[in-house]
Amino acid sequence: MSKPSFILTDIEGTTTSVSFVYDVLFPYFRENIQKVRTMVHLPEIQAIFKETIRLASETEQISIASDDEVIETLIRWSNEDKKITPLKELQGLLWKEAYESGLIKGHVYEDVSPAIKNWKEAGIQLGVFSSGSIAAQKLIFGYSVSGDLTPYFSAYFDTTTGGKREVETYIKISHELKKQPSEILFLSDIIEELEAAQQAGLQTIQLVRPGTIANWQHTASSFSDIPRTDAIHRVST
Repeated sequence: MSKPSFILTDIEGTTTSVSFVYDVLFPYFRENIQKVRTMVHLPEIQAIFKETIRLASETEQISIASDDEVIETLIRWSNEDKKITPLKELQGLLWKEAYESGLIKGHVYEDVSPAIKNWKEAGIQLGVFSSGSIAAQKLIFGYSVSGDLTPYFSAYFDTTTGGKREVETYIKISHELKKQPSEILFLSDIIEELEAAQQAGLQTIQLVRPGTIANWQHTASSFSDIPRTDAIHRVST
Protein backbone atom coordinates (compact mmCIF):
# COMPACT_ATOMS: atom_id res chain seq x y z
CA MET A 1 0.00 0.00 0.00
CA SER A 2 1.59 3.26 -1.15
CA LYS A 3 1.20 6.71 0.35
CA PRO A 4 -2.06 8.25 -0.89
CA SER A 5 -2.39 11.83 -2.01
CA PHE A 6 -6.09 11.85 -1.13
CA ILE A 7 -7.99 10.18 1.71
CA LEU A 8 -11.73 9.69 1.23
CA THR A 9 -13.71 8.75 4.32
CA ASP A 10 -17.13 7.36 5.07
CA ILE A 11 -18.96 8.77 8.11
CA GLU A 12 -21.30 6.29 9.83
CA GLY A 13 -19.24 3.58 11.53
CA THR A 14 -16.00 5.23 10.38
CA THR A 15 -15.64 8.77 11.73
CA THR A 16 -18.88 8.64 13.66
CA SER A 17 -20.62 6.04 15.81
CA VAL A 18 -23.54 4.18 14.31
CA SER A 19 -25.48 4.82 17.54
CA PHE A 20 -25.31 8.60 16.98
CA VAL A 21 -27.01 8.18 13.62
CA TYR A 22 -29.65 5.70 14.78
CA ASP A 23 -30.26 6.98 18.31
CA VAL A 24 -29.99 10.75 17.75
CA LEU A 25 -30.26 11.84 14.12
CA PHE A 26 -32.91 9.44 12.82
CA PRO A 27 -35.28 9.86 15.81
CA TYR A 28 -34.99 13.66 15.58
CA PHE A 29 -35.93 13.50 11.91
CA ARG A 30 -38.98 11.30 12.51
CA GLU A 31 -40.15 13.40 15.44
CA ASN A 32 -39.86 16.63 13.46
CA ILE A 33 -40.74 15.67 9.88
CA GLN A 34 -44.22 17.18 10.23
CA LYS A 35 -42.51 20.60 10.26
CA VAL A 36 -42.08 20.16 6.52
CA ARG A 37 -45.78 20.95 6.08
CA THR A 38 -44.97 24.60 6.78
CA MET A 39 -42.11 24.49 4.26
CA VAL A 40 -43.86 23.11 1.17
CA HIS A 41 -43.64 26.49 -0.55
CA LEU A 42 -39.84 26.34 -0.60
CA PRO A 43 -38.27 25.30 -3.94
CA GLU A 44 -35.97 22.75 -2.26
CA ILE A 45 -38.92 21.04 -0.57
CA GLN A 46 -40.92 21.02 -3.80
CA ALA A 47 -37.96 19.37 -5.55
CA ILE A 48 -37.69 16.74 -2.79
CA PHE A 49 -41.41 15.96 -3.02
CA LYS A 50 -41.27 15.73 -6.82
CA GLU A 51 -38.33 13.33 -6.70
CA THR A 52 -40.02 11.23 -4.00
CA ILE A 53 -43.10 10.85 -6.19
CA ARG A 54 -40.94 9.87 -9.18
CA LEU A 55 -38.89 7.30 -7.27
CA ALA A 56 -41.92 5.76 -5.57
CA SER A 57 -43.45 5.25 -9.01
CA GLU A 58 -40.31 3.92 -10.70
CA THR A 59 -38.89 1.71 -7.94
CA GLU A 60 -41.99 0.62 -6.04
CA GLN A 61 -44.74 1.07 -8.62
CA ILE A 62 -46.61 3.21 -6.10
CA SER A 63 -48.64 6.22 -7.20
CA ILE A 64 -48.58 9.04 -4.66
CA ALA A 65 -49.67 12.63 -5.09
CA SER A 66 -50.73 14.37 -1.86
CA ASP A 67 -48.34 15.95 0.61
CA ASP A 68 -49.54 13.47 3.25
CA GLU A 69 -48.64 10.52 1.03
CA VAL A 70 -45.23 11.97 0.24
CA ILE A 71 -44.46 12.50 3.94
CA GLU A 72 -45.69 9.00 4.80
CA THR A 73 -43.43 7.57 2.10
CA LEU A 74 -40.42 9.50 3.41
CA ILE A 75 -41.12 8.30 6.95
CA ARG A 76 -41.34 4.70 5.72
CA TRP A 77 -38.08 5.04 3.80
CA SER A 78 -36.47 6.44 6.93
CA ASN A 79 -37.72 3.50 9.02
CA GLU A 80 -36.33 1.15 6.36
CA ASP A 81 -33.01 3.09 6.34
CA LYS A 82 -33.22 3.62 2.59
CA LYS A 83 -30.24 5.33 0.97
CA ILE A 84 -32.45 7.51 -1.22
CA THR A 85 -31.43 11.01 -2.26
CA PRO A 86 -34.66 12.98 -1.52
CA LEU A 87 -34.88 11.38 1.94
CA LYS A 88 -31.26 12.25 2.70
CA GLU A 89 -31.76 15.82 1.47
CA LEU A 90 -34.81 16.33 3.68
CA GLN A 91 -33.01 14.85 6.67
CA GLY A 92 -30.20 17.33 6.14
CA LEU A 93 -32.61 20.26 6.03
CA LEU A 94 -34.29 19.31 9.31
CA TRP A 95 -31.03 18.46 11.08
CA LYS A 96 -29.63 21.87 10.14
CA GLU A 97 -32.03 23.59 12.51
CA ALA A 98 -31.07 21.26 15.36
CA TYR A 99 -27.34 21.71 14.84
CA GLU A 100 -27.57 25.49 14.55
CA SER A 101 -29.69 25.74 17.70
CA GLY A 102 -27.27 23.57 19.68
CA LEU A 103 -29.76 20.74 20.20
CA ILE A 104 -27.40 18.36 18.41
CA LYS A 105 -23.61 18.11 18.29
CA GLY A 106 -22.06 15.92 15.61
CA HIS A 107 -20.32 12.90 17.07
CA VAL A 108 -16.82 12.10 15.84
CA TYR A 109 -14.43 9.69 17.49
CA GLU A 110 -11.62 11.33 19.47
CA ASP A 111 -8.96 9.98 17.10
CA VAL A 112 -10.47 11.65 14.02
CA SER A 113 -9.59 15.30 14.59
CA PRO A 114 -5.84 14.89 15.31
CA ALA A 115 -5.46 12.39 12.47
CA ILE A 116 -7.05 14.53 9.77
CA LYS A 117 -5.02 17.52 11.01
CA ASN A 118 -1.81 15.50 10.67
CA TRP A 119 -2.77 14.22 7.23
CA LYS A 120 -3.54 17.68 5.94
CA GLU A 121 -0.28 19.03 7.35
CA ALA A 122 1.48 16.19 5.52
CA GLY A 123 0.00 17.44 2.24
CA ILE A 124 -2.71 14.80 1.92
CA GLN A 125 -6.06 16.10 0.68
CA LEU A 126 -9.22 14.92 2.42
CA GLY A 127 -12.78 14.25 1.34
CA VAL A 128 -16.02 12.68 2.52
CA PHE A 129 -18.26 10.11 0.82
CA SER A 130 -21.43 9.24 2.71
CA SER A 131 -24.97 8.19 1.90
CA GLY A 132 -26.08 11.20 3.93
CA SER A 133 -26.51 14.37 1.89
CA ILE A 134 -23.56 16.73 1.47
CA ALA A 135 -25.46 19.25 3.59
CA ALA A 136 -25.80 16.67 6.38
CA GLN A 137 -22.11 15.77 6.10
CA LYS A 138 -21.08 19.39 6.54
CA LEU A 139 -23.37 19.71 9.57
CA ILE A 140 -21.84 16.72 11.37
CA PHE A 141 -18.31 18.03 10.87
CA GLY A 142 -19.17 21.71 11.14
CA TYR A 143 -20.95 21.32 14.48
CA SER A 144 -18.95 18.40 15.85
CA VAL A 145 -17.96 17.68 19.43
CA SER A 146 -14.41 18.43 18.26
CA GLY A 147 -15.32 21.81 16.81
CA ASP A 148 -15.57 22.85 13.17
CA LEU A 149 -13.70 20.24 11.11
CA THR A 150 -14.95 21.35 7.70
CA PRO A 151 -11.78 23.32 6.84
CA TYR A 152 -9.90 20.02 6.64
CA PHE A 153 -12.07 18.67 3.82
CA SER A 154 -11.85 19.82 0.23
CA ALA A 155 -14.50 17.54 -1.35
CA TYR A 156 -17.83 15.98 -0.42
CA PHE A 157 -19.76 13.23 -2.23
CA ASP A 158 -23.17 11.68 -1.60
CA THR A 159 -25.70 9.50 -3.43
CA THR A 160 -26.11 12.12 -6.15
CA THR A 161 -22.70 10.91 -7.37
CA GLY A 162 -23.73 7.26 -7.28
CA GLY A 163 -24.29 4.26 -5.04
CA LYS A 164 -21.63 3.49 -2.47
CA ARG A 165 -21.54 -0.17 -3.51
CA GLU A 166 -21.09 0.55 -7.21
CA VAL A 167 -17.65 0.41 -8.84
CA GLU A 168 -18.56 3.16 -11.31
CA THR A 169 -19.16 5.62 -8.46
CA TYR A 170 -15.55 5.43 -7.29
CA ILE A 171 -14.27 5.78 -10.84
CA LYS A 172 -16.41 8.90 -11.18
CA ILE A 173 -15.07 10.27 -7.89
CA SER A 174 -11.47 9.76 -8.99
CA HIS A 175 -12.24 11.64 -12.22
CA GLU A 176 -13.86 14.50 -10.31
CA LEU A 177 -10.87 14.68 -7.98
CA LYS A 178 -8.51 14.55 -10.98
CA LYS A 179 -6.64 11.71 -9.26
CA GLN A 180 -5.58 8.27 -10.36
CA PRO A 181 -7.66 5.73 -8.39
CA SER A 182 -4.47 4.29 -6.87
CA GLU A 183 -3.71 7.69 -5.32
CA ILE A 184 -6.92 7.61 -3.26
CA LEU A 185 -7.34 5.78 0.04
CA PHE A 186 -10.96 5.00 0.95
CA LEU A 187 -11.93 4.41 4.60
CA SER A 188 -15.16 2.59 5.45
CA ASP A 189 -16.57 -0.04 7.77
CA ILE A 190 -18.70 -1.71 5.08
CA ILE A 191 -17.20 -4.56 3.07
CA GLU A 192 -19.40 -4.05 0.00
CA GLU A 193 -18.24 -0.43 -0.23
CA LEU A 194 -14.59 -1.43 0.16
CA GLU A 195 -15.00 -4.09 -2.52
CA ALA A 196 -16.45 -1.59 -4.99
CA ALA A 197 -13.70 0.94 -4.24
CA GLN A 198 -10.98 -1.69 -4.57
CA GLN A 199 -12.36 -2.90 -7.89
CA ALA A 200 -12.22 0.72 -9.09
CA GLY A 201 -8.52 0.78 -8.20
CA LEU A 202 -8.62 2.68 -4.90
CA GLN A 203 -6.62 1.73 -1.84
CA THR A 204 -8.88 0.64 1.01
CA ILE A 205 -8.88 0.24 4.78
CA GLN A 206 -11.73 -1.05 6.92
CA LEU A 207 -12.37 0.85 10.15
CA VAL A 208 -13.20 -1.63 12.87
CA ARG A 209 -15.17 0.42 15.34
CA PRO A 210 -17.24 -1.10 18.19
CA GLY A 211 -19.76 -3.47 16.65
CA THR A 212 -17.83 -3.96 13.40
CA ILE A 213 -16.25 -7.31 12.53
CA ALA A 214 -12.79 -7.19 10.98
CA ASN A 215 -13.13 -8.98 7.65
CA TRP A 216 -11.01 -7.03 5.18
CA GLN A 217 -7.36 -7.38 4.18
CA HIS A 218 -6.41 -3.98 5.62
CA THR A 219 -7.99 -2.87 8.90
CA ALA A 220 -7.58 -0.18 11.55
CA SER A 221 -9.36 0.26 14.86
CA SER A 222 -8.94 4.04 14.80
CA PHE A 223 -7.64 6.83 12.59
CA SER A 224 -4.51 6.95 14.75
CA ASP A 225 -3.65 3.48 13.42
CA ILE A 226 -3.36 4.90 9.91
CA PRO A 227 0.08 6.53 9.49
CA ARG A 228 0.35 9.75 7.51
CA THR A 229 3.52 8.76 5.64
CA ASP A 230 4.76 5.96 3.40
CA ALA A 231 4.60 3.75 6.47
CA ILE A 232 0.87 3.48 5.79
CA HIS A 233 1.45 -0.10 4.65
CA ARG A 234 2.04 -1.04 8.31
CA VAL A 235 -1.70 -0.95 8.96
CA SER A 236 -2.73 -4.37 10.28
CA THR A 237 -3.73 -7.04 7.79
